Amino acid sequence: MFFSNISTIERTIIIGLCAYVSLIILLRISGKRTLSKLNAFDMVITIAMGSTLSSVLINKNVTWAQGTTAFFMLIGLQYVIAKLAVHVSFINKLIKSEPKILYIDGDYHTQAMKKERVMKKEILQAARSQGISSMSEITAVVLETDGSISIIKKSDQDTRETLNDVKGYNNL
Repeated sequence: MFFSNISTIERTIIIGLCAYVSLIILLRISGKRTLSKLNAFDMVITIAMGSTLSSVLINKNVTWAQGTTAFFMLIGLQYVIAKLAVHVSFINKLIKSEPKILYIDGDYHTQAMKKERVMKKEILQAARSQGISSMSEITAVVLETDGSISIIKKSDQDTRETLNDVKGYNNL
């Protein structure tokens, strides 16, 4: 069926605008952390918000007030859990993975690569995307908590302090 009646279209437009404005306001109030790079926890919240928005728009039995309440609850839970993660290490470990060394000083850490399901060609691609032509220009490659790959280039100052919290670095 392509079209049932104009009131269905009007409802979708009105509720869509209201839900969109509500979501934008709540996201702005909740701060930048809500829209940061996604780790698994943030991705679940983002998908849940998208599903909620979809339900509000499509399902006549879900009111704008219910959708806004659901947005508020999801963003509120994300805020509380993220705040707790800053202060309680157990919660931080529960919702975030640790960064891991994949390559350092000319050696690929194949065990970590297998465990994290990262292939050598993905590390090479990450190096190329940063304009690096040779792995000899790299001190370390790190799989970050959000799944991105960071490249640490060799430098004159070899303090490596940015690697101190990376799993697999302190064991070297």
